[in-house]
Amino acid sequence: MKNTFHFLGALAVSAVVAFGAVSCNNTNSEGAQNTATAASDSLAAKGSIVYIDMTRVMAEYDMANDLRAVVETKVQNIQAEITRRENKLATAVNKYQEDYQKGLMTRTKAEVEAQKIQQQEIDFQNYANQKNNEINEELLVMNNQINDAIATFVAKYNAEKQYAMILVSQGDVPGDGIVTIGTPVIAADPSLDITDAVLAGLNEEYIASKNAK
Repeated sequence: MKNTFHFLGALAVSAVVAFGAVSCNNTNSEGAQNTATAASDSLAAKGSIVYIDMTRVMAEYDMANDLRAVVETKVQNIQAEITRRENKLATAVNKYQEDYQKGLMTRTKAEVEAQKIQQQEIDFQNYANQKNNEINEELLVMNNQINDAIATFVAKYNAEKQYAMILVSQGDVPGDGIVTIGTPVIAADPSLDITDAVLAGLNEEYIASKNAK
């Protein structure tokens, strides 16, 4: 009698992969400017078409960084438990295979033990999938909270500034007096970049809400 167990170790790291898909590098401050500069307002006039560098906003918005830190801690805790269960199952599988190969159990007992281990594998897979789904839900809620806070602030901000249009872009590659950035903005005058003002307002509003609590 020969039993082969298909141990799904890859499931054990699926939660971290899911988190890494949306996690930002919040330690990158290369493109960040000092607080005084961030607090300054855009020179764009009323009716202008302006843009926001969302890569910078997501990296420098305090609320986004705080929420990411909370989710990251949850992911690490879940991953630790998944790893513990994975190791426990691997130990059981190895012991069974070793005892069976040495002839240390009867055929009947071997069949019973094989069924137990197969059920343990199914239970582990179900657990890992459940936790992976929980992390995906956490990430979805986190992103919704961040997006809602940004959209709400920008709407209030533009009610005062009255720009004709506010575009969202990603990345920042300096050019000769013209800022070249990611889609959908191909190139733009730096004076149309309102990222500093938006970041300053977002962080000021977030700090005020934290202090109020």
